[in-house]
Amino acid sequence: MILTQVLSNPSEVKVDLTLPLTAEERIRVRRKITTESGEEIILNLPRGTVLRDRDLLATDDGQTVVQIAAKPEPSLSVTARDSLTLLRAAYHLGNRHVSLEIGENYLRLNPDPILKSMLEQLGLTAIEEMAPFQPEPGAYVHHH
Repeated sequence: MILTQVLSNPSEVKVDLTLPLTAEERIRVRRKITTESGEEIILNLPRGTVLRDRDLLATDDGQTVVQIAAKPEPSLSVTARDSLTLLRAAYHLGNRHVSLEIGENYLRLNPDPILKSMLEQLGLTAIEEMAPFQPEPGAYVHHH
């Protein structure tokens, strides 16, 4: 199956298959994937496409619809006692060009012992866990 389009108006479509992908895998949109059931899927999406959790992809003819799921992966979830401390952490991580998921009261990033130590020294709590990781797209990424 060759998926070539991201559905922009997914109104009441039937999802045929859910495809769990890590954050890194959701950036690589021109490649071959073999599902757990052994089905071969070819992603042939426009370059620069960044897939998000719950995005719907379709074949050229629109007959098959696949939903993307953010696959749980090792991550570092960071919380703080107050929003200013969390903002300070986001600033320091941004200065290091770290891929970062920004939630209302947490930050999430790829596990890194040096960054974990830095964050703890700044007074944050950093917990390694398996969680879906949805990093912020770059400022210049085109959204679909």
